Amino acid sequence: MNSDTLTRGLLFLSLAAAGVPGNGAVICAFVSVAYHEGRLSPADAIVLHLASANLMVVGIRCLLEVLATFEIYNVFNDTGCKAVIFVYRTTRSLSIWLTFVLSAYQCLSVAPPGSRWAAARSLLAQYLAVVFLALWLINTSMSAAPLIFAIGARNDSRLLQNGINVEFCFLSFPSKLSRDANGAAQVGRDVVPMALMATASLVILVFLYRHSRQVKGLRGGGARSSERRAALTVVTLVTLYVLFYGVDNGLWVYTLTVPQTLGSSLVSDLRIFFSSLYAAVSPVVIIVSNKKVNKQLNCGKEPKTLSDAAQPSD
Repeated sequence: MNSDTLTRGLLFLSLAAAGVPGNGAVICAFVSVAYHEGRLSPADAIVLHLASANLMVVGIRCLLEVLATFEIYNVFNDTGCKAVIFVYRTTRSLSIWLTFVLSAYQCLSVAPPGSRWAAARSLLAQYLAVVFLALWLINTSMSAAPLIFAIGARNDSRLLQNGINVEFCFLSFPSKLSRDANGAAQVGRDVVPMALMATASLVILVFLYRHSRQVKGLRGGGARSSERRAALTVVTLVTLYVLFYGVDNGLWVYTLTVPQTLGSSLVSDLRIFFSSLYAAVSPVVIIVSNKKVNKQLNCGKEPKTLSDAAQPSD
């Protein structure tokens, strides 16, 4: 095994080592909260769902890439490939959309009481289970391509004519048109929530900026500082999202427009790394910024370094 291959394996192993226990800790913390309090707030339910999706993303893809590093390719037959790629793509897309839902809920939480936006927030909280179900239905339907085109890894160069090599499996499309259409659908599925999330986060930042100007001189610097920390939390989440998934989708568009890169292991590795990086890093942001998770992981001790402003509103 050469140094490049070893580095690749260690990078994916590090993502799995950070993402699996990180998301697992977030899930356990919220389960504990639900057990002790008897319920979860809408924001907590969204974060719990997000951590579950991220756990599947980083657990499935990164561990499989580690196996591929050691040239253990023939792990799945055709049925196994269809199942694992379908689950990965569905949970990856859910991770993106749930991040948007969380941002949208936080955006609505800054609306003045009694306004239409405040009513929309209450409506979202009331029908949150319906939103989760709709997201599952939409994303599973848009991830159906692997159920049709995924096959086990084989030494057949003809598979790459209109196909995509994912190391341990192949996506073999019948034509270039079907391959490009599937790729365009994936990009659209990612770009739409990216734009919506950026808009929601900008609304929050504008509100915090205006609010800090209104209360200037009326409250102490600590309050303004807490608002700045809340804004920093939002900016961090959105920046991570746009950076990691922006690079991922940029590379995906590149592979679709430059056919000879479809079989490139370097481009494929970079795409998988950046698409998995958000799932591995996001639990760190959640643990740091979520008051309830921080409290549970500190064995019931009240965190003293984080303000309520950095906590998603209930």
